[in-house]
Amino acid sequence: MSSTRPSATPNSHHQSRRTARTTALTIALAAAGVVGMAAPQTQAAPARAKTAQAAHHNGPSTCRGEGVDPTARIRYQSDVMIKAPLSTVFALQTDVERWPVWQPPVLTMERLDPGPLRKGSRFRWTTPAPATPTTPATTLNITSTVHQLKRDSCVRWSGPAIGEGLRIDEGVHLWTFTRVRGGVRVHTEETWTGDQVEADVPTATEALGQGLEAWLSDLKTTAEAVNRHDRQPL
Repeated sequence: MSSTRPSATPNSHHQSRRTARTTALTIALAAAGVVGMAAPQTQAAPARAKTAQAAHHNGPSTCRGEGVDPTARIRYQSDVMIKAPLSTVFALQTDVERWPVWQPPVLTMERLDPGPLRKGSRFRWTTPAPATPTTPATTLNITSTVHQLKRDSCVRWSGPAIGEGLRIDEGVHLWTFTRVRGGVRVHTEETWTGDQVEADVPTATEALGQGLEAWLSDLKTTAEAVNRHDRQPL
């Protein structure tokens, strides 16, 4: 997918705030024991069949009126409850350049435009894909474009994922964040389309589910660790 790269650069005030936030996050993660933990990839829990609406989630999810691909044959959705402030959870998820710090499966990450994540932002990242009965083990190169974003509420992006011997023509990924008693409920949905992955829908759905469950687990672990650190008396 193509997109014109914004020509404007963030002003010094925004850059300083971003740098301060990144530094604070790094310190908090280090103190909480998240930075520097073992590098092996997260072992995802077995994907659960969630073709119906995820537990505790009512109705189809959208971000500014847009959801995942309603015609896709490969889809998965799940929820997690995180005991942390909404601002912490949303910041972790949308500061995509920091994903490799707390998500072992994210091998590399590159923003393709400056400034805070927003509609039209693009980023390129890589993640391993295990071998299946029909595809080899490979590393997927994913170029994602943000289509909708609402602060502390939701974000939706899409893009192709291409690796040696494996191609996903388009993945559409939606996240919603809802403040609830005791923390935040995070809901995620993703769909895949493409001839290759649609040749084996059950296997592709299982792989998608394992990836999303691992992502939710990493987000929960990291956000709650940061929250515990922030609440400690100085």
